[in-house]
Amino acid sequence: MIFAIVAPEMGHRFRFYRAGGVDQVQLKTGADLVALRELDQKLWVALSCPVVGVEFDTRTLALIDSDGDGKVRAPDLLEAIEWAASLLVDVEEFARPDEPLKLEAIRDDSEEGRLVRSTMQSLLGGLGKKDQGAMSVAETVSALDTFNHLPENGDGVVPPSTVGDDDVRELVLAILAGVEAPKIDRAGDPGVSAEDVQGFFEALELRKSWQTAGEVPELQVLGERTAEAHAALVAVADKVEDYFARCRIVAFDDRATSAMNGHEAPYAALGGGVIGRAVTELDAHPLSHVTPATSLPLSATVNPAWADRMAAFRDHTVEPILGVRTHLTETEFRDIQSRFSVYSEWYQKKPATRWDALDLSVPAPWLEATVRARLSDILAADEAASARAGAIESVEKLVRFKQGLLRLANNFVAFREFYRPDGRAIFQIGTLYLDQRAMDLVLRVNDVPRHIAMGALACTYLLYCDVKNAKGQTMQIAAGVTNGDVDNLMVGRNGIFYDLSGEDWDATVVRIVENPISIRQAFWSPYKKLVRLIEEQVSKRAAAAQAEADASVGSKALAVDAATKGDVKPPDAPKKLDIGVVAALGVAVGGITAALGVFLQAFLGLGLWMPLGILGIMLAISGPAMAVAWLKLRRRNIGPLLDANGWAINVMPRVNVALGRELTELATLPPGTPRDLVDPFAEKKAPVWRTLLSLLFVVLLVGWVIGRLDRFLPEKYRSTTVLGAAAPANVKVKFPPLPTALPSAASSAKAPAPAAPKP
Repeated sequence: MIFAIVAPEMGHRFRFYRAGGVDQVQLKTGADLVALRELDQKLWVALSCPVVGVEFDTRTLALIDSDGDGKVRAPDLLEAIEWAASLLVDVEEFARPDEPLKLEAIRDDSEEGRLVRSTMQSLLGGLGKKDQGAMSVAETVSALDTFNHLPENGDGVVPPSTVGDDDVRELVLAILAGVEAPKIDRAGDPGVSAEDVQGFFEALELRKSWQTAGEVPELQVLGERTAEAHAALVAVADKVEDYFARCRIVAFDDRATSAMNGHEAPYAALGGGVIGRAVTELDAHPLSHVTPATSLPLSATVNPAWADRMAAFRDHTVEPILGVRTHLTETEFRDIQSRFSVYSEWYQKKPATRWDALDLSVPAPWLEATVRARLSDILAADEAASARAGAIESVEKLVRFKQGLLRLANNFVAFREFYRPDGRAIFQIGTLYLDQRAMDLVLRVNDVPRHIAMGALACTYLLYCDVKNAKGQTMQIAAGVTNGDVDNLMVGRNGIFYDLSGEDWDATVVRIVENPISIRQAFWSPYKKLVRLIEEQVSKRAAAAQAEADASVGSKALAVDAATKGDVKPPDAPKKLDIGVVAALGVAVGGITAALGVFLQAFLGLGLWMPLGILGIMLAISGPAMAVAWLKLRRRNIGPLLDANGWAINVMPRVNVALGRELTELATLPPGTPRDLVDPFAEKKAPVWRTLLSLLFVVLLVGWVIGRLDRFLPEKYRSTTVLGAAAPANVKVKFPPLPTALPSAASSAKAPAPAAPKP
């Protein structure tokens, strides 16, 4: 049903249609699209959708998502529509998405319109299609890709690959080495910006100022070798301090000697493995054996983990100052520290920058001022192209918006494509083939726990599957089963998923959310559950009995074997059943038979109404399941499934039984297909006469039990004689007679009082 609504404040007449239990707006023309701001958002089907996880052009969605938060909201969509409409001569271009955007369709009465039109004409010339006069999305992508790979593409980022000057390229690489998160060029390559260049040279100036302050004579203790000697001192200073502190403690009390030298347990553990040359396991141990002598060996008995560092300290620091030494006293160590105190104070003021690893001791040609100037010129030229880059992006936006905005609105403001027999909504990502059916209601699952929790609210039978393609890519999907039975659906089953590009994925069911599929399926579900329950119980009992029998046979075999050897007596014979047990069993069987007989007598007593009795029994069993299924099917919808994926669904888009049959297609043979009905492996059927005899036997048995055949049988063969008191014919159910009329108050007053009982 289609009807039109014109709100008092509206200037556009919208037409609505009924689908999924919701009144949805019809968006067929460009005028419908442009007037969307006038439509009350309470009438929109959705208010936001995610940029990823939907089958729609991701670049178009990214251009609509102006704030880059990963969602397209109602204001984003409205702004995109209004911007594109402001540049088009005729808004009905939106209703022609398959046609390329023509030059004459762009307005030239505004500055932005003239810029977009001239830019598009320039791009067509660059593609060699200047006379074509129109541009498609594919041509826009090609032109934009060509522009993005130019050195001056207007993004303010210079990658090394776009620089032809070797010195400038070396400078760009040096700057990039210190940038933690480099900016990305339009072509997708990391590069440097003007901000990075400025930070790099500011860091160099700080480094040069610090180095200049350290070139005074009083800091250069050993001349050119001062830096090397100081580095060797810093590498071992803390460990040498630790050694002399331990020596002072041992000198104070020799009972601390063992503790200060370390326990023996680590050495035992070390000796049980392969020992490397560096022996890093001893790094925490003292530099040498701790004694009260407070003299540190410099080579002979040094901790192997510190041998190389101590050798460098001896060669570069100790001997150039004190001469050749085999041991170092604490006083000599303090003297060395004092000589380097001024240098250490200056060294600690070294500025920390991102380019500390850069060696500036050797002048490089790419550090010259002229090279920096050339890089600045490249950045300036790149920045100057930003206006053209913006114009090219505007051309791309306009071409993409013309092609996709109307379709997006019909999957956002309304779910027109979902409720069309031949349509497919943007949230449907493919088709799952499993158990002789094709399921089209397949959604990508981004957050599995949240989707499972929300999926239960959709009142839809859901299969959650892990899928994987030949490239090794994986994802999770949720498929709605809306037609057929569920007897053969279980966790672990495999199927094939086809995405919209036709690529196949292996699918495995990992979780099932059960809900009714149809009233017919709900009608038979209690009986199927009963059969499954009986099968499970029989299987459990059979397995338990088999285990018990195996254990009994084994124990008896052992007992007999022991008896033959004279070790123990053979097992006693099993005891006979007690008479009381037999009597109790007889009473129980009799009671059950009597009850069954009363039921059969009452049921068969219905006569011609017997079919209604059968129907009543079946409704009593299946009625509750059918009622629950009816209630849930009325609430079956896709809203919670989309909400779990980041949508903001504004209504309850229902999936009724008719739509469910379209979304899940069952296997059927093509019309007119010839069939050979001879199955060589078909089960052999029993003869008809045997079936009829079996039915006749059952009918006669029931008739005999309830006493209908007693008048045709001798006395001793009648059911009343054989079954005795348990025979249904002997069971009399008496009800007290109903009074013909209620006694009046007057008659009850005149009624004589009952006589007193005689003593």
